[in-house]
Amino acid sequence: MRKLTVSLATLGIAALGIAIPATAHAGPGCNANWNAHGRDGDVRAWDGTDCGGELLGVTPGNDPEWGDGAGAFQGNDVNRASSVMNSGFVGGKDVVAFYWLANYKDTAYGCLQPGEKYVDDLSRNSYTNNVNMNNSIESHAWVTASACAPGSFIS
Repeated sequence: MRKLTVSLATLGIAALGIAIPATAHAGPGCNANWNAHGRDGDVRAWDGTDCGGELLGVTPGNDPEWGDGAGAFQGNDVNRASSVMNSGFVGGKDVVAFYWLANYKDTAYGCLQPGEKYVDDLSRNSYTNNVNMNNSIESHAWVTASACAPGSFIS
């Protein structure tokens, strides 16, 4: 009887493990990119998830219009990011605010803290106006954490 009880308990634990949804985890692409660059002072964005696909841009500065011909993000970089990284230096304006519209005209944004390092799949996140962030970033700026509203932090 003891063997049957232990077997049923083991089977129950295994079934429970299958029934519980897996939590999100960092992919190998973002981990490799982080390990290659670390805290180098830049923000990065890719058109693929897991910091893959085309690298859209890298900059230590702000870019008010990802679709114009100036700055690190240009032309067709606008509305294409599916993963982003904050490898900025810690202290002061160390949070990256990604905006739904160009020139920071809208209050819709999502903030990436330096401790979070990166978001490997923006489709899990929404701006402060509840619009999904995947393939919809038009600008970004370095800000302090206090400039970001509660609930605006992305991961």
